[in-house]
Amino acid sequence: MKIAIGSDHGGFDFKQLIIDRLEKLGQDVVDVGCYSRESVDYPEFADAVCAKVRSGECERGILICGTGIGMSIAANRHRDIRAALCHESYTARMSREHNNANVLCLGGRVLGVEIALEIVTTWVQTEFAGGRHQRRLDMLS
Repeated sequence: MKIAIGSDHGGFDFKQLIIDRLEKLGQDVVDVGCYSRESVDYPEFADAVCAKVRSGECERGILICGTGIGMSIAANRHRDIRAALCHESYTARMSREHNNANVLCLGGRVLGVEIALEIVTTWVQTEFAGGRHQRRLDMLS
């Protein structure tokens, strides 16, 4: 699977670790930035990841900022994006199984590294359950 990933300065360190995890899981990663800890505006990176997902260039996206809240708000402004802010593996699994989330949002300043990597692994490996959940997603379109 091809996954776009982006962060602001608050998520930069996590982004590097998550890229390594994704590559170990056999995923193709497209890094849209940022590329340092220098202060940047998170909506620019949310827009870049969402554009890759919406165009079909990437199947899914991951966004990281300090809390994940800003990225989640910015991503969910885009049509056809279902961004989920997750804090542990259960919500990561449910975001995929029940909501077919195509963008995962994480907080680099509120999660431990191991929890974040566990969330990413769960999210990448979980498929959408379809069925009654698809009917509900159709209601959002």
